[in-house]
Amino acid sequence: MIEVKHLSKKYGSKNVIEDVSLRIEKGKITSFIGPNGAGKSTLLSMISRLLKKDAGEVLIEGKEISTCKSEDLAKQISILKQSNQMSVRLTVRELVSFGRFPYSQGRLTAEDWKYVDEAIAYMELQEMQDKYLDQLSGGQNQRAYIAMVIAQNTEYVLLDEPLNNLDMRHSVQIMKVLRRLVDELGKTVIIVIHDINFASCYSDYIVALKDGKVIKEGATEQIITTEVLKEVYDMDIQIETINGNRICVYFDS
Repeated sequence: MIEVKHLSKKYGSKNVIEDVSLRIEKGKITSFIGPNGAGKSTLLSMISRLLKKDAGEVLIEGKEISTCKSEDLAKQISILKQSNQMSVRLTVRELVSFGRFPYSQGRLTAEDWKYVDEAIAYMELQEMQDKYLDQLSGGQNQRAYIAMVIAQNTEYVLLDEPLNNLDMRHSVQIMKVLRRLVDELGKTVIIVIHDINFASCYSDYIVALKDGKVIKEGATEQIITTEVLKEVYDMDIQIETINGNRICVYFDS
């Protein structure tokens, strides 16, 4: 379990995250939703220790992350940020192999390559694994970076807007893969996501943020309601149930 206690972060005089406390249960997909500037990405970055917190605690399995060695933390948590740029020219397979660095320190074993191959297959990248990243579309690139995170084989997988640059088919593919990581491999996935319908259809738990604070958190059916979404997004959102999923209709006819 990840426990966040009274977490705060300021940029200048602006509170980006203000006294946030929450618990992230293992073996579930937890989605952070909310308008732009709500603090979702900042919160995710502090949970992964990519960003220094100003106040509060982040505990993984009861241990404060600031006391963890980097190489130990990298075996527990993997994170994919929004901007993925490599300055070196790499093939898909080379990129995915970077996910094994916490274990191999660059000297990959047969077991490491097995994880690399499985991650490439998981993301259906076999046919392009020897292509260079600069030869791929934005969506293919995104899938390659997610494969790298899968190869890292951590208990906790943190993803900051992983559906960026993806068309509908690949967005669905990514969300199904994340669902399988949880259901088949017992991973814990934490995701920052803009599309509330993807959050509704694939999440177990949703944390709704606004102005750096948690407005509401709970099981998906508790959050995907007209009342809660009105509080979060300041707009009336109609909810329709289709195939057991709550679908948000948020455009005017």
